[in-house]
Amino acid sequence: MKKKIFVIAMLVTSIVFSCCQNKNSEKEKNDKNTENMELVQDWDKVFPRSDKVNHTKVTFKNRYGITLAADMYSPKEHQGKMAAIAVCGPFGAVKEQSSGLYAQVMAEKGFLTIAFDPSFTGESSGTPRYMASPDINTEDFSAAVDFLSNLDSVDSEKIGIIGICGWGGLAINAAAMDTRIKATLVSTMYDMSRVAAKGYFDADDSPEKRYQARKTFNEQRTKDFKAGSYDRAGGVIDPLPDDAPQFVKDYYDYYKTKRGYHSRSLNSNEGWNKIGTMSYMNFTLMDYASEIRSAVLIIHGEKAHSRYMGETAFSKLQGENKELMIIPDATHCDLYDNIQKIPFAKIEQFFNTYLK
Repeated sequence: MKKKIFVIAMLVTSIVFSCCQNKNSEKEKNDKNTENMELVQDWDKVFPRSDKVNHTKVTFKNRYGITLAADMYSPKEHQGKMAAIAVCGPFGAVKEQSSGLYAQVMAEKGFLTIAFDPSFTGESSGTPRYMASPDINTEDFSAAVDFLSNLDSVDSEKIGIIGICGWGGLAINAAAMDTRIKATLVSTMYDMSRVAAKGYFDADDSPEKRYQARKTFNEQRTKDFKAGSYDRAGGVIDPLPDDAPQFVKDYYDYYKTKRGYHSRSLNSNEGWNKIGTMSYMNFTLMDYASEIRSAVLIIHGEKAHSRYMGETAFSKLQGENKELMIIPDATHCDLYDNIQKIPFAKIEQFFNTYLK
């Protein structure tokens, strides 16, 4: 009997201790999360720092135990709990590039925001490095929602996400899975599963071409295993061929020049592992897009080579709270950092409407 009472007492003590731990301040939570992480504290973004927001580094874990690193931006003046937005993308970029710009601008407009590095890339953890996974990358968004939902300064019922480029398709997949996400902005999106399985403009959409691609991937796996390391696929092509397609030239202009180059960006440097993205071939991100009940806004450039992917994604959405906005005369990369073309006023209105 005494042993039983002792066990119960220990359980109660454990629960009380856990509850006390949960009441720690945001700083204490962050200090605990950042242990063993060496994050760059200097301003190393490709965009200028705003004097209208506070900035700090934070970390949080996803359900696979991978620690994600993020930049948090919050308005310097605010009252009460705020609506919050998690931002990621483009695919192969880091938070010091486009996603950080979006996060900072939205913080200027009154939202608490984080721009995070995906698993296996940037300052986030996860080994082997430079791998991609449709499952884990979708989970990264939900892990960001976990983190935001538990901040004292955030209203957990007012959380949205922004996915840029390849992270646009992942954002749609996350919104279909995670009912805590109340609003999703998709900017200049790629459906990475579609590109992986069918090629650009669906030009490689045949069983034979997919077989040959899978064969190449698996031959590379054998080589990597023997070598004990992973060959990298290379980022944006450099030097740039004269006959490169215009969208490749646009990528070069962003990732390989002072405009957007960053030393931790895969696209700016050595790219993904050659086998890093292979699982996207057998995975379809848009399967349950029609079941998203929360709000979705897709914005795309009129002249973007990727526009067809955004339009197809929009055609799968259901409900009056879904919208497609085409930006006149804008290319794919214009919506990475061109403040004159990114419709931030519309984006602010969208989140104010659906995170209320």
